[in-house]
Amino acid sequence: MREKNAPGQESLESAFRAFGGVPEEVLLDNARALVSHHDPATREVRFNDRLLAFAKHWGFRPRACAPYRARTKGKDERGVGYVKRNALAGREFASWAALEAHLAWWTREVADVRVHGTTGEPPVARFGRDEAAAPRPIDGRPPFRRVRDPCRRVLPDCAVEVGTNACSVPWRLTGERVRVTVADGWVRVSRAGREVAARPEAAGRRRRVAEPAHFRRVPGFRRPAGEPGPAPPAAMAESDLPRPLAEYERAVGEGW
Repeated sequence: MREKNAPGQESLESAFRAFGGVPEEVLLDNARALVSHHDPATREVRFNDRLLAFAKHWGFRPRACAPYRARTKGKDERGVGYVKRNALAGREFASWAALEAHLAWWTREVADVRVHGTTGEPPVARFGRDEAAAPRPIDGRPPFRRVRDPCRRVLPDCAVEVGTNACSVPWRLTGERVRVTVADGWVRVSRAGREVAARPEAAGRRRRVAEPAHFRRVPGFRRPAGEPGPAPPAAMAESDLPRPLAEYERAVGEGW
């Protein structure tokens, strides 16, 4: 899986919540974002590190479809075609909420109660009866939201990349390597074990979130209107100087 929301990650988590638990095994396609290598002859499979971390977080065993074998590939994709043809084809929806409401009704009143072609019984009846296949409870486990490679180099514009977005950090860290963690809707940046920036995760894509305080003392930085500037330094009395002013005047050859 890639750092940004990888294909299927949010969909799987939504399915876990809908079914009230996590299955022991999840059958996956051989997409490059999920499977790094799959040898058709030896069936050697190497999953993407991000996927393995996701599977460990939720406690399921990933299994890749056999390459060029319609039996497993079809099982993985036929349900998608069924939804497209039976639930969506020829319909229009005024909003995303209307689409979701329709799918919830269709799942409950159509998909779950029709006689399945393989099992010969309604899915809702089989799921409710087969206790051996019951998913393990989620037990309040939070969504999996951690970046693939938490180490990032601060860019010349005083920012680190977080998926397709960018988040500013103090300008003195430009060029340094920092650790980025995305969890519970927050982006946190740390260096040497000390947090240097934290802010809510930006919604959408290609957004740049900047904190004005990170750019103070940078040449050309303009303080936002209304923001108070630093207090002026206190006047220095002549008694605070290490030498009398006259000595400085003689050194430079003219009066101050």
